[in-house]
Amino acid sequence: MLRYTVRRLLQLVLVMLVLSFLLFIWLRSLPGGTVSAILGERATPAKRAELNAVLGLDQPVVVQYVKFLGRVLHGNFGSSTAVSPGSTALQVFGDRFPATVELAFGAMLFALVFGIPLGYIAARRRGGWLDNAGMVTSLLGIAVPVFFLAFLLKFIFAVKLGWLPPTGRQAVNIDATRVTGFFVLDGLLTREYDASWDAVKHLILPSITLGTIPFAVIFRITRSSVLEVLNEDFIRTAEAKGLTNRVIRGRHILRNALLPVVTVTGLQVGALLAGAVLTEKVFGYPGLGEATAIAFTQKDYPVLQVLILASAATYVIVNMLVDLSYAVIDPRIRTR
Repeated sequence: MLRYTVRRLLQLVLVMLVLSFLLFIWLRSLPGGTVSAILGERATPAKRAELNAVLGLDQPVVVQYVKFLGRVLHGNFGSSTAVSPGSTALQVFGDRFPATVELAFGAMLFALVFGIPLGYIAARRRGGWLDNAGMVTSLLGIAVPVFFLAFLLKFIFAVKLGWLPPTGRQAVNIDATRVTGFFVLDGLLTREYDASWDAVKHLILPSITLGTIPFAVIFRITRSSVLEVLNEDFIRTAEAKGLTNRVIRGRHILRNALLPVVTVTGLQVGALLAGAVLTEKVFGYPGLGEATAIAFTQKDYPVLQVLILASAATYVIVNMLVDLSYAVIDPRIRTR
């Protein structure tokens, strides 16, 4: 297990090095260069030369890349120019990361709570109306564009019915105590349950919107995996031994069928944490996705740097943890 963990950590470091190099190349290939992107097209030659010297762009490429890595390791990405002027790019990430984590957690909770049970039921009742309804729902979850579903849910439940708030993380008139940056958790820790419940209400619509694709994927993977396990010889042997349905379901069917679901869930969690641009933009949700959209449109390159690297690191770390848990569940993985 230790050797497997070390190997996965080395792969993580390699991936981040490759990504940092690609990001470095991207910054050098910006139209007009990094200096023009920062100063604008009306910058004077003197200011360009001064900024070139400050950024070290007049030095050899290898030296520039090594210094770039040094700044990355020290968390020095520069200051935001559009997303949050006056704040450092790292502060922008730190302020918005909890919002995206809460949203991703809500989306995956929705996907897992409905995807796994419905996938199991659909497999056990293959060809029935529940199976057909589940397949149609999962296809809709993948086929319907996220921005269209977001606008639709927002129009029905926020505008027409008024059941849920249309935008934001929390009502502006709530004077909540901030502890961790996670609004739901902060309300529970400080016993400000009204603030916590308000944060949950703000999460419902964007979580459902963001969770539809993971739900569809998890449902279909669970269904196909359960069908495959049901055809295995050890299931027929367990039934022949007279084991109860509860034992067969829990010990033999679900335990073996959920192995691929764990991997798929990890991929989906990593993708959600990497940012949900469309969902956060439609609901005005102040997370990493909204910051990415603003940074791209307003050319806030310091924020883009930290968001790209941090999102990739989050994605890789989450999937490494999933791989390690997969190796615990199935010891055969460790020897591969």
